[in-house]
Amino acid sequence: MAEKHIIHMDQDSFFVSVEVHKDSSLAGKPVIIGGTSDRGVVASCSYEARKFGVHSAMSSRMAKLLCPHAIFIKGNMDAYSQASQEITEILRSRVPLIEKASIDEHYIDMTGMDRFHGTLQYAHELRQTVIRETGLPISFGLSVNKTVSKMATNECKPNGELNVKQAEVQPFLNPLSIRKIPGLGEKTFMKLSDMGIKKIFTLSQIHPDQMISLLGKNGLSLLEKAKGIDQSAVIPYQEQKSIGTQCTFKADTIDVETINNLITSMVMDLGFELRQKQKIAACITVTIRYSNFEDVTKQATISYTSMDAVLIRKAKDLFKQLYQKRMLIRLVGVRLSNLVNGFEQIDLYENSQEQYNLCQAMDKIRQRFGGKAITMASVLDLKI
Repeated sequence: MAEKHIIHMDQDSFFVSVEVHKDSSLAGKPVIIGGTSDRGVVASCSYEARKFGVHSAMSSRMAKLLCPHAIFIKGNMDAYSQASQEITEILRSRVPLIEKASIDEHYIDMTGMDRFHGTLQYAHELRQTVIRETGLPISFGLSVNKTVSKMATNECKPNGELNVKQAEVQPFLNPLSIRKIPGLGEKTFMKLSDMGIKKIFTLSQIHPDQMISLLGKNGLSLLEKAKGIDQSAVIPYQEQKSIGTQCTFKADTIDVETINNLITSMVMDLGFELRQKQKIAACITVTIRYSNFEDVTKQATISYTSMDAVLIRKAKDLFKQLYQKRMLIRLVGVRLSNLVNGFEQIDLYENSQEQYNLCQAMDKIRQRFGGKAITMASVLDLKI
């Protein structure tokens, strides 16, 4: 079997880089993106800020204590989403197979193309193209699978390139902390650390049966990653990936309040599904069918999100724009599309921390007691 050639490309401090591109005076300074109040959370920070111990998901209050001279910027998800889409189009037009893994990272499968291109040289040229056309820094790792290429990128950032060939995989991984393994969470890290397993080399020597007894099936997956094994494929990026739902009323209605409550319920279900799949959406579409069976649709591009409050507000706004005939409605549908893997970048707006916490609390209840275990009071008495 031919050796795989997988490129992982990742933007360097993406949100900060976009802000620096807009305002060059920020270059080389400790910049923090996120909520500016003490209750805020850091969404991203420059490498200059990281030197003081600042990191994403840290409270803004703590970040200010660690780096009091930092420049705080609230952030602009519309600008970040647009930049992300520009980068995706540049890459997609130049490679045979690409997966958009999140708003700021891509996997590219160049397997077999080395007969026509030197893969390392092509990756270098591709990176330079992105930098030249967008003005944004980007790094890449090239290796035999997704896990190792991603770890290679993380080791060469910022603004770097690293090629890890098959024979170099284990020597590259062995000295690294187990914390560097993608998907290894804090609880697992603490559990393994307490057992004296702190380096990838040590983890790679554990017997599979012991890993299963410690961590279940996830233990085997971590063991394989520690040995540089990852069979997961690069999943082709598809712009039209979406989830949606629709509801036909038992009797055609003109009750706008009921329709809005139904939209709220539908969007909450879709938002929950997004978060369970660890995805965020960049487009929302609302459809209504009048009693004469005429369908009308309206959609809007949104900043990448999975937050109920943001999605509900936009869906209701689209319905308000859409419903012009004041005719009885037979059906309502909502669809979220342009999905990518990722998590909510919280606190780019002041109230998003509370919204995020509410979503997390409601999701935990749904996971334990079922999808309909909790909802908003306004949708409890829906009769459709």
